[in-house]
Amino acid sequence: MRVLGVNAVFHDPSAALIVDGRVVAAAEEERFSRRKHGKRPVPFSAWELPELAIRWCLAEAGLRAQDLDAVAYSFDPALCSAAGELGLHDPWDHLRQDYARRAPWFLAAAMPGLDPDAVRFVPHHVAHAASAGLLAPAPSSACLVLDGRGERASHLSGHYVDGQLEVLAAQALPHSLGLLYEDLTEHLGFLRSSDEYKVMALSSYGRPIHLDDFRGLVRTTPDGGFVTEKVDWEAYAPTLRGRPAADERELMGVHADLAASVQRRLEEVLLELARDVRERTGERLLTMAGGTALNCVANTVLARDAGFEQVWVQPAAGDAGTALGAAVHVALELEREGGQRAFVPEPMTTAGLGPGWSDAALAAALEAAALPYRTPADLAGTVADVLAADGVVAWFAGRSEFGPRALGHRSLLAHPGHAHNVERLNAVKGREQFRPVAPVVLLERAAEILDGPLPSPFMLFVHDVRPAWRERIPAVVHVDGTARAQTVDPDAEPALAALLRAFESRTGLPVLINTSLNTAGRPMVDSPRDALELFGSAPVDLLVLGPHVVHRGRVAEAAR
Repeated sequence: MRVLGVNAVFHDPSAALIVDGRVVAAAEEERFSRRKHGKRPVPFSAWELPELAIRWCLAEAGLRAQDLDAVAYSFDPALCSAAGELGLHDPWDHLRQDYARRAPWFLAAAMPGLDPDAVRFVPHHVAHAASAGLLAPAPSSACLVLDGRGERASHLSGHYVDGQLEVLAAQALPHSLGLLYEDLTEHLGFLRSSDEYKVMALSSYGRPIHLDDFRGLVRTTPDGGFVTEKVDWEAYAPTLRGRPAADERELMGVHADLAASVQRRLEEVLLELARDVRERTGERLLTMAGGTALNCVANTVLARDAGFEQVWVQPAAGDAGTALGAAVHVALELEREGGQRAFVPEPMTTAGLGPGWSDAALAAALEAAALPYRTPADLAGTVADVLAADGVVAWFAGRSEFGPRALGHRSLLAHPGHAHNVERLNAVKGREQFRPVAPVVLLERAAEILDGPLPSPFMLFVHDVRPAWRERIPAVVHVDGTARAQTVDPDAEPALAALLRAFESRTGLPVLINTSLNTAGRPMVDSPRDALELFGSAPVDLLVLGPHVVHRGRVAEAAR
């Protein structure tokens, strides 16, 4: 069974391919087009397809469009209502719906040989749910989906049992926790549907002094849903729409307090929703997806207090992940329709589902760029020497990550023991200085250093850094004493684990700074060409492409 999943309607367009129950490929369009988020989530762009990601997925599997059993599209226009009926002010939403209805023909035009009848619509939140519930560590789970919006809802609570989803609750629009957070993001002068994670980081600098007000404005309902009342944001802090991006001073004080208040109320409401779905299902595992599930601070509250033994969050929890969820959902659907015993999807153990290059191809890219490089016998030791000397390393290894987190495949690495490296890396990347950088730590040492959900291979939770370690790794400790950590299992990531061990042997620290390999406003590096462009434009001391390394000093010497 060969099913291609496509996400295209809102933002983060993506494609994913399932072959015989196995995820063969998954990638976001932005990694190929080099346009952050692929496109803006406006009705006028809803027709745009992730053509480059689709093309790569098919090529990766050696398939043509006519070889597919189905294409799963993660939005069902038949479920839509007029924006006014939903309580939304979006006068062009009908255009989005019309483009979605025409998607089979758009796809057929983009994929010669595809029969439009092979396209199946999957409800947006079902696609989100499938990306988590069907690819989780266990076949049965309680499932929670929250985002800005789907066709006519913003939330789904459900129960997965052996591949079948029972929907228990769905919150109709206009009530939406995701849209509430987007409104706040815009009010604070950030880009909505893009910069919500910045608001989460900012909230740590404030006090939740308006929490009582937001407990009245945002509240759960007995049917498993919630209400979000219209908020007069100006009553809490003046709008910063249009502020210069470099002006961070205005964000502190009343604006950080507002962010803290909304963040805390979001955590409380999610906790109530999670406890509700646990009581309804009796499950020990909670699976989560939707853009709101990328709020790692809230995820940690659920892991600690919701009563589940485990919380598993889809690494590509945003809309990109709906391509993957739609594909696995339709693959199971086709098996059942054919009277076959439905396959059991393989649990998702890695986000490394994007493009990868052979060692020879990486060497060829370096030679084409006329860069002097070495292929050291002890790669981990060579890189650890640079890091121990306080160098910054661009690390390119294996297949690129699916989702927004850099997980040691496309990463910038640095020494966590020097506090100045927060400011330094934020300057390298052109980011706001209030934003933290994350640690990557050996799994077997994580409990000694961190207090929180472990293991944490996808960087989707925050952890309290234990007091004895805060002064030892100050660069990765946020203002509130936490860190959004990734743990590394040597069996899953042997090269990164070897590097961490080599760094520890030189510094006594089994931890590195790990932030995404990109600069401000640009998608993460995906190809060798992208990596070379970053190395040429950013103050990085060492570029690692697979087993090959390029030292900044040697490049300068070769140029003389």
